[in-house]
Amino acid sequence: MDLQKEEDPIQPRSYWRWSKQDFFPEPSFQNLDSYKAAVSQTCSRLGDRLLDRSTDSRELVELRRESENDMEKCLTWWDLIWLSFGSVVGSGIFSITGQEIRNHAGPSIVLSYIISGLSALLSVFCYTEFAVEIPVAGGSFSYLRIELGDFVAFIAAGNILLEAICGASGLGRSWSSYFATIINDDPDFLRIKVKSFAKGFNLLDPIAVLVLLVANGIAMSGTRRTSILNWASSIISALIIVFIVVMGFVHGKSSNLRPFFPFGVEGTVEAAAIVYWSYTGFDMVANMAEETKNPSKDIPLGLVGSMSMITVVYCFMSLALAMMQKYTEVDKDAPYSVAFAKIGMNWAKYLVSICALKGMTTSLLVGSLGQARYTTQIARSHMIPPWFALVHPKTRTPVNATLLVTIMSAIIAFFSSLDVLSSVFSFSTLTIFMLMAVALLVRRYYVKDMTSKNDSVKFIVCLIIVFGSSIGVTVLWNRNYRGWIGYSVAAIIWFLGNLGMALLPTHRVPKVWGVPLVPWLPSISIGMNLFLLGSLEAVAFWRFLICSAAMLVYYFFIGLHTTYDVAHPNGDEMKKMYFSERMQGQLQHVPVLFDTRNGLWNPITPLNYKSLAADILIGRVAFEITTLIIFLG
Repeated sequence: MDLQKEEDPIQPRSYWRWSKQDFFPEPSFQNLDSYKAAVSQTCSRLGDRLLDRSTDSRELVELRRESENDMEKCLTWWDLIWLSFGSVVGSGIFSITGQEIRNHAGPSIVLSYIISGLSALLSVFCYTEFAVEIPVAGGSFSYLRIELGDFVAFIAAGNILLEAICGASGLGRSWSSYFATIINDDPDFLRIKVKSFAKGFNLLDPIAVLVLLVANGIAMSGTRRTSILNWASSIISALIIVFIVVMGFVHGKSSNLRPFFPFGVEGTVEAAAIVYWSYTGFDMVANMAEETKNPSKDIPLGLVGSMSMITVVYCFMSLALAMMQKYTEVDKDAPYSVAFAKIGMNWAKYLVSICALKGMTTSLLVGSLGQARYTTQIARSHMIPPWFALVHPKTRTPVNATLLVTIMSAIIAFFSSLDVLSSVFSFSTLTIFMLMAVALLVRRYYVKDMTSKNDSVKFIVCLIIVFGSSIGVTVLWNRNYRGWIGYSVAAIIWFLGNLGMALLPTHRVPKVWGVPLVPWLPSISIGMNLFLLGSLEAVAFWRFLICSAAMLVYYFFIGLHTTYDVAHPNGDEMKKMYFSERMQGQLQHVPVLFDTRNGLWNPITPLNYKSLAADILIGRVAFEITTLIIFLG
């Protein structure tokens, strides 16, 4: 008898489904009693999940099954270059430059962009290596989950979502300001003022909400369609940017550059931490790796090439603005449009405003793509309900995840002002980029079952030295210490920490593309991101701490238990079986054990207790470093 004929064909489930099982399928959430039992085991479950690390294969293969449908591989290096340009240019240069010239930097805003650009380029190197090696939709969330563990990844996930929401909300409000200047009105003309609301939250912005809804609607319709629209629009924006720079230099006055440091060097550095927002968006390109046809070739071209070009463009644009107007006269909301109007080029004012709107629109489009894919991978891990991981069978895009980010961004954009959003956004972004540099060092110098306990301890000591010296420089600077002895001592300690790390054996060499000068460049990235974090105002720390506290409440009551259930699907520690997998094009039968610590079927090998101890130690240090950064303020 043919058993296959007796089996009922599996009926595909509807994409739009709303049952409790679609949102909370885990055993801990089946009824009130099971949830109470799960909460009562919070401490033991936290110990299990705190230092648990994922693997490349789990992120690349197993978690993708949660989406039920694959995303379409439709992007080339050309698409990625313009996705990067469209995402980055417009995400801050048109909206935040005026604010920082007026409040913190003055004409030295050029140096602020150089500092931020160098730091961003170092982060680009780290992202590129990871994206080539692990081409998944999760981006930094997946990379940190593999190298620094489950808890650090959750902190990253919360910050990624916070970054996505604040970034999109800020762009929506900036779009509203620029549109108001086009129709010859005050930037707040289209906003509704409510006197009873607190300052910073009392200007309601329905236009920002509408723009967010339209941009995300286009992103949901298809990746390829959005990419074509983006690069066509970005090419036009690039031509207008050339016009802005040339006209700015022609009509600018060098006298407007004096005084160059009206707020001191401290103001320049503080502005660098804020204008870092202008460089964000490149991580969205790394996030599109799952939909890239040839990640090993296309991603390095798309990321490193485009970001080098963008850094130069930003320096010229900020210098042109500083020359056109005295820093005290620069408009905080629509600086370029107002600057051209002031020098008598009213017609150019409209052209600049249109370019700014186009830039912010493409940033919203690309951001919508990347933010949804972040959310998708987070949902695949069950840190948020897996319903948000589903990929639509027709559009081949994560529609549910896009809806989540859209709704949350629209609500915040409706209420919050740009300065409130930018400080929270910058803190989250800098924290993620700093952790990415740490993760890359861990990936190079620590591999489970290969790195000896002795080398692991040496690596951790060197990493602590790098962090300690970097934090020392930040503290000295913020305490207005201007002597050379303190900085010299910190620099020597930093150098020795990196030298010790460089002498350790490297256990993982990138197969295609890797960050050069490891550990030096990642360590510089760590130091620069910590320095920029320390330059933010105290209110940014408090807002970040409040958001982090809300994240931890969610984690302890929901996220911890969902991820624990996924890691322990049957409550058994190990199950022995044989597993068939394809290796190098041939089907091989490998004896494996189901390891509930990572949810994978791993080949049977003698347990290496030294390696396990080192694994725990690495994760513990990563956790402590993350905690230190969160409470640095």
